[in-house]
Amino acid sequence: MEFEQITYDVADGVATLTLHRPERLNAFTARMGDELREAFDRTDADDDVRAVVVTGAGRGFCAGADLAGGGGTFAYDPASPADPDAHRDGGGRLTLRIFESAKPVIGAVNGPAVGVGATMTLPMDVRLAADTARFGFVFARRGIVPEAASSWFLPRVVGISRAVEWAVTGRVFDAAEALDGRLVRSVHAADALLPAAYALAAEIAENTAPVSVALARQTMWRMLGADHPMEAHRVDSWAMLSRGRSADAAEGVQAFLDKRPAQFPDRVGEDMPEGYPWWPDRPWSPLQP
Repeated sequence: MEFEQITYDVADGVATLTLHRPERLNAFTARMGDELREAFDRTDADDDVRAVVVTGAGRGFCAGADLAGGGGTFAYDPASPADPDAHRDGGGRLTLRIFESAKPVIGAVNGPAVGVGATMTLPMDVRLAADTARFGFVFARRGIVPEAASSWFLPRVVGISRAVEWAVTGRVFDAAEALDGRLVRSVHAADALLPAAYALAAEIAENTAPVSVALARQTMWRMLGADHPMEAHRVDSWAMLSRGRSADAAEGVQAFLDKRPAQFPDRVGEDMPEGYPWWPDRPWSPLQP
C-alpha cells in the first residue's frame, strides 16, 4: 500500500507514524485506518524497528472522524453477507491491530485528540502529551457510542470511574486533566514532546532484548483479562524456560559481568519461542441487531 494519509519513517531503531491530513487536523478516514494497520504490519515485520512512535502533522493529533459527510457520517450501510468486515467498526480494527503489536508503541499527542483520535491511543503502551493537547471522548455528544474497543481499554487505563465520567459527559479536557486521570504519562512543551518520546524509544532500542520486549508487552496486556494469577504463572514459567536457554540470556548476563552494553542476537522475526502466540485466536463475528 502506498501511504497517502500517514507518513512512515524509520531511524535509529524507531519507526515514526505520522497522521498526515494537517488541513483537516488529521481527521480519521477509512483510508487512514487501512494505512495505519498496514504500517503496524510493517513495523512488526522489520527487525530493525525496536519501538514505534505515533504522532500527528501540524497542530493536531487527530480531530476524530472526518465529518465532511454531514449528518449521515455514521449511517453505515447494513453489513453485506458477501463482506464479513462490512459491519466492523473501523476504529476497533485499528486498536485491535495496535494491541497485537510485537513492538512497544508510544503515542506523542501533539494537539487535539478527540473521538477516535483519543480512543486510538488507548492500546498504545505509553502516551505523552503536549501542553496544548486536548482530549475528548465526545461520542455521547454526537449521538453515538464510544468505539474502537474503548469500553475494554479505557477503564483498564484510567479506572472505571474516570472512564465513565469522560464517556457520559463527552467533554473535551486539557492535558493537565489527562495527566491527573493517568491517561498520559507526562506533559511537555510542544517543542519538547517528540524529543521526550524519542528518548523513551531510544531507551528501549539501545538497552533491551527485542524478543524479551515483545513477550513482556504481550504478557502485560493479555493478563489484564486473566481471572487468576495462575494464568500469569503459567505463561511466565514457559517464557522463562525458553528465554533462559537463549543466546539473549547468555549475552545479557555476560554483558552485565563484563560491565559493557549487551548486543542481543535474537530477533522477533525469527526467534520467538515455540508456542508463541500462546493465546487462542479471536475471530470476528458480528453481534446481530
